[in-house]
Amino acid sequence: MSEQIKFIVDQLNKEPFRKNFNLITFDSLEPMQLLQVLNDVLAEIDPKQNINVREEMPDQTAKRMFNVLGVLKYKPPGNPADVSNFRQGLVTGAKPVIHPILYWLLQRMAELKKRAYLARYLVKLEVPAEFLQEDVVIDTYHQYEELVERFKGLHKESEQLKSSGFSTAEIRKDIGTMEEEKDQLVKRVERLKKRVETVSNHQRMLEMARQLRVEKEREESLAQQKQEQKNQLFHTEQRLQRSQQQLKDLRQAAADAKPESLMKRLEEEIKFNSYMVTDKLPKEIDSKKQTLQNLQKVVSEPAMGQSELAELEQKIQELNKQINQLIEKRMMRNDPIDDKLSLFRQQASIIMRKKEAKAEELQEAKEELSRVEKELAQRSSQARDLDGNEIIKDDELKKYVSKLRSKSMVFKKKRQEIAELRAEYGVLQRTEEILKQRLEAMQQQLQSIEAKRGISGYSDTQEELERVSAIKSELDEMKGRTLDDMSEMVKKLNTLISERKSALAPLIKELRPLRQRCQELNQEYEEKKAQYDSCAAGLESNRSKLEQEVRALREENIQEESRYHYIDCMKAVIEMQIQRAADETKLYVSAEPQDRRRAIREQYTRNILEQENLGKKLREKQKEVRESHGPNMKQVKMWRDLEQLMECKKQCFMKQNQASIGLVIQGGGEDRLVL
Repeated sequence: MSEQIKFIVDQLNKEPFRKNFNLITFDSLEPMQLLQVLNDVLAEIDPKQNINVREEMPDQTAKRMFNVLGVLKYKPPGNPADVSNFRQGLVTGAKPVIHPILYWLLQRMAELKKRAYLARYLVKLEVPAEFLQEDVVIDTYHQYEELVERFKGLHKESEQLKSSGFSTAEIRKDIGTMEEEKDQLVKRVERLKKRVETVSNHQRMLEMARQLRVEKEREESLAQQKQEQKNQLFHTEQRLQRSQQQLKDLRQAAADAKPESLMKRLEEEIKFNSYMVTDKLPKEIDSKKQTLQNLQKVVSEPAMGQSELAELEQKIQELNKQINQLIEKRMMRNDPIDDKLSLFRQQASIIMRKKEAKAEELQEAKEELSRVEKELAQRSSQARDLDGNEIIKDDELKKYVSKLRSKSMVFKKKRQEIAELRAEYGVLQRTEEILKQRLEAMQQQLQSIEAKRGISGYSDTQEELERVSAIKSELDEMKGRTLDDMSEMVKKLNTLISERKSALAPLIKELRPLRQRCQELNQEYEEKKAQYDSCAAGLESNRSKLEQEVRALREENIQEESRYHYIDCMKAVIEMQIQRAADETKLYVSAEPQDRRRAIREQYTRNILEQENLGKKLREKQKEVRESHGPNMKQVKMWRDLEQLMECKKQCFMKQNQASIGLVIQGGGEDRLVL
């Protein structure tokens, strides 16, 4: 509690409050002063709450503060059943109620300011149901709701822009550069216009260029539509092929399989799917949701600087150190029961990991199978398009399998022969290495002999010439083959082009009237669109004019209504004054003295006479006071002198009595003992 009060005092002593409290003065505040401090904090959050608590009724203050705390979503500590005690404490300014509120408010000033600002526009007004029966009220309320929704969208956009890191200086700079580029483009267009104006028929040429641009755009859009339709057709064919392949697989499985194998396979699939649904997929979904929440949290927060990133890295390192310390402490305990449980946990975790790994492998295998099936379907479709033949049937497949078995036997024999050849190849390779070594020795001897005879490098030059001639012959042969291949490829391409042209000729013939029809429809569309735009513009202008007239008439109606009510009130006041004047005249003219006495004129006359008589008496009294002022002052002075004389006598008498204490005085026939 002391920490809470200390935090409150520290925050109240700062800007913008500057209360200059200490713990003693804050704790000794009266309930009314404590309520005023709470009201000042609420006024800093919401300026509407800037009210002097002393000028307001306690119930109204408590109700207002309770509403504000409800808007700010403050939850009183304790049970929800203690709301009446909380309200009573808020009315009386009790410290156990006010201190937690101040602590909660001062901790969240920025957040609460934003919440209060939003509540000013988002807390909807409560309109009674009987008022919502009127059309005007309903329309106004709908407009109010639309404005609230619009405010929500604008506020979200504003927050996104604030958190996006864009600065106004950069935006202004970009706007400036864009305006400069715009001016440059305008100047360039003007120069081009001046240059074109000198050319004859420039308007016609401009119109033709405009039409060419429109046609190019139209051609691009048509090409895009054609490509989209081709893609849709391709995807549809792929779906059809997949469906046909699935149907074929199902028929083969139903024809060849037995009920027991089908049931076993279905049970395995059910187990796998149930494991994926109950164990694996929920964990993956939870992890993805957690990752998504973390990413959304990172996106919603403002951009971090280098210092903030360094702080986060330091916190991560500290947490890692704490985790390592806890692991070390746990390992130091060495509880045998925990060791056994840890062993079982490790085994369970290993089994779980193996299970997840196998499930992932199975999933990957299924994906690979589906991918291979798709590829097989594509290859089969390509083969059917190229050859024009259907895929082999079941009987043909069996024959093909038997052929494949016979070929596999041949393959095994050939493989054995290849193994023998490889062994022989190893022997030959070893022989080659030995011969290479001998060749190197002979070359060294040859080089030494050439060096002795003075013709060193002769053998290398001879070998280089032979190698170059061999390479040249190979290149010539490759060039000849390449030229033959190119000529053959050109022939194939020419035949293919002619075939495609002949195949596309009827399509082009069909496309020509369609293009003409498309141009006609586009022209008709442009005309209808121009008519629609002109009609819409006219209707929009008429609507705006009518709205302005209606707005002006409504304002005039409101002014006239206010003027009517003002004149009506003035009329009632004047009628009342006329009635009072008539009553006064009637009473004043009346012959009866009682009625005349009730007249206001007679009352004012009597009051004037009474005041005049009172004034005369006061003037006479003033005159008497002025005349007796001098003698009275002399008498006061004499009384003061007499008082001083009596005081002096009293002091003398007291001194005399002190000197004669304990004496016996005889006189007048009496004996007196003075103490």
